[in-house]
Amino acid sequence: MTIRLYDLAATEDRRLSPFCWRTKYALAHKGLEFEAVPVGFGEIPNICGGKFKTVPIIEDGATAMNESWDIADYLDRTYPERPMLFASPGERAGAVFFDNWFGPEIMLRLFRMYVLDIHNRARPEDQPYVRESREKRLGGTKLEDFVANREALLPETRDALRPMRMVLAKQPWLGGATPNYMDYIALGGFLWAASVATLPPLEKDDMLHDWLARGFDLYGGLGRSAKTDPLAA
Repeated sequence: MTIRLYDLAATEDRRLSPFCWRTKYALAHKGLEFEAVPVGFGEIPNICGGKFKTVPIIEDGATAMNESWDIADYLDRTYPERPMLFASPGERAGAVFFDNWFGPEIMLRLFRMYVLDIHNRARPEDQPYVRESREKRLGGTKLEDFVANREALLPETRDALRPMRMVLAKQPWLGGATPNYMDYIALGGFLWAASVATLPPLEKDDMLHDWLARGFDLYGGLGRSAKTDPLAA
């Protein structure tokens, strides 16, 4: 039975959730067939009787669940005969550590640069919600004011990626010889950025481009399955 994944969508078939991206990679890693169902922000309350407030949401037969980490654990637990996302507790712990670094150090910086882009890429009917919810999170600051000096964040954001460059200078994937969930976390973040950003985050000669290209090509070009823009000017 094909698994159904509800995938946050915007205009031009752009996909707005890094967590949905990582879940798509997790499903592909397991070799599981899935249907990515595009939904806007306003449609989420209509899924599964309003049981969940955020995506990703999967439906696998009678099982419905959300939260990318819970989904990853469920997939390994339910389909242990397929390639494991976490081959050991230590590998999972390493991925948790990476996620707790990548979120505040990279994704938060990207959010600070692209929060207005998220609004502008969202479907017109979703834009009021995006503005209200994000401006509330920002303490009432207008999105336009919050990103007014976003170019100044580029140097520190690029420098913050240095640990990834150091790892990838010595091995092809963050996971070692083959990609693992750490790669999917980071690829999901960059695919989200490529889906929304009007200010490319990377320089043209950044060594991360090789890893990104290979990551986007994984699983039949999964990372190229929706509309994105270049990550370097």
